[in-house]
Amino acid sequence: MHVNRTGDESKVRSPFDVSDDAFAPLADRYLGQFVTLRGIVRAHLVHRQLLEHLPSGPLHIVDVGGGDGREAVELAKLGHQVDLVDPSPDMLARARERLAAAGEDVARRVSLLEASADEVAGLLGGGGHDVVLCHGVIMHLPEPAPLVRALVDLARPGGGLVSLLAKNAVPLAWRPALQGRWSDALAVLDKDRDVGGLGVVTRGDTVESLTGLFAANGAEVLAWYGVRTVTDHLGEIRPPADLADILELEWDVGRRDPYRRMARLIHVFARRRPGVRPG
Repeated sequence: MHVNRTGDESKVRSPFDVSDDAFAPLADRYLGQFVTLRGIVRAHLVHRQLLEHLPSGPLHIVDVGGGDGREAVELAKLGHQVDLVDPSPDMLARARERLAAAGEDVARRVSLLEASADEVAGLLGGGGHDVVLCHGVIMHLPEPAPLVRALVDLARPGGGLVSLLAKNAVPLAWRPALQGRWSDALAVLDKDRDVGGLGVVTRGDTVESLTGLFAANGAEVLAWYGVRTVTDHLGEIRPPADLADILELEWDVGRRDPYRRMARLIHVFARRRPGVRPG
């Protein structure tokens, strides 16, 4: 199923709204990162952490901002039904290509929906998903609260899981400092945003602020992890021969303090409580 949803072209909307495919110029750069060490570390850790928290299936999952379907395909291979939501027609076209390559048995478990995050519940209905994914979207939005509210609304009351990957606001000076870019490190020392890997300014959140937002919307944080804790400053390098050791080290330090607090990204898992409406 593919539902095409277009917005009012006269409105100025966020890069993740459908009125203008503002993400299209960044798509190649975004997808290209997954052959570099930074992208491989991110994809490996997020998927492995997700598998640790998934309840027994088969599950009904929605991937908000699911892009080219990288995660959706892997979950469909495990037998889950996935609604992939993205506001970018270009990314959805790439998702169709990935699904075609995965084969009919996988493709039939994935539905594509062109929509922004705040439209999803209205199109799919609230409270109908066992698992809600939103990886790498929230940092592109000016404020986190509306997205967190929308994600909790999509989750099944009394147990629906939300998996959120955000930029960590705590160590923004860490990457430039380790790279010897001292003036850049000073410039972001007391800021909550900087230039991200795609070359655009993105905003960071903290575990504490996200925990508060989830609580305000009827969900409790179950666990959180750091992603790219010790390799983020290495930039766009190809994976070295000792990749397996790097991944294992990233896995371990991303689960323990104080290391995970210095990670570039934070991966938060929350569960929607019964009988509470978001907002």
